[in-house]
Amino acid sequence: MPTQTTELRVRDVRIKLHRAGNGPTVLFLHGAGGVPQWLPFFDALAEHYDLLVPEHPGFGGSDDPPWIRSMPDLAMFYLDLVEEAGLDRIHLIGNSLGGWLAAEILIRDRARFRSLVQLAPAGLRVKGVPCGDNFIWGPEEALRNLYHDQSFADRILAVKPSDEQMDVMLKNRFTVAKFGWQPRWFNPDLEKWPCRMSNTPSLSRGRSATFWRERRDEARLLPSDAVSAARSRRGGKAPLGLGRVAEPPL
Repeated sequence: MPTQTTELRVRDVRIKLHRAGNGPTVLFLHGAGGVPQWLPFFDALAEHYDLLVPEHPGFGGSDDPPWIRSMPDLAMFYLDLVEEAGLDRIHLIGNSLGGWLAAEILIRDRARFRSLVQLAPAGLRVKGVPCGDNFIWGPEEALRNLYHDQSFADRILAVKPSDEQMDVMLKNRFTVAKFGWQPRWFNPDLEKWPCRMSNTPSLSRGRSATFWRERRDEARLLPSDAVSAARSRRGGKAPLGLGRVAEPPL
């Protein structure tokens, strides 16, 4: 799938944006690892959607403004971004850190968003469920803890990153620490406001339970194999298409 890499400027902050496809708008918010490469997952979405994958401020090729100091700051920045870019009726997908960010965005202003999918979202405490601490894990341990199937980790560990890639990884890690260090990977105020998210959230977190399911009876919890098997609502055969999952609940 042909992709375009461009830049946006929002409040004098330069944002690197990857874009592909045509159709309804999908805004994908990446996790703590940034956007190291264009994934087959993105190609599957771009078969049916206009897919936008920005690199958050402080990550990858984007600027790191000192005034964005927290996840609420980042959420407000993204509301400015979608407004200035003229985006509307957006299907919002957030992975890990991006899932947390998606929730922070929607509790502030949901007017421009049509639906929400969260993939293994951070940002919330689940009582009785201890959270892994990637800030104390070693590099290999942190990578292996991302995957149930360790063959994926083995393949990544077999490739030595370049000096440029190492610089980007270090930049990303500093930014992740800024957003997730204290308190560790959650916002204690976020759990007060799930009622602000009018769109039914669809969630994928492997075999685990999720906070949103506890707080919202109508939340759809999707095991990872269900996400992999999802087909687009247009009848396509994309192996990782999330079209049906992102369908508006209205």
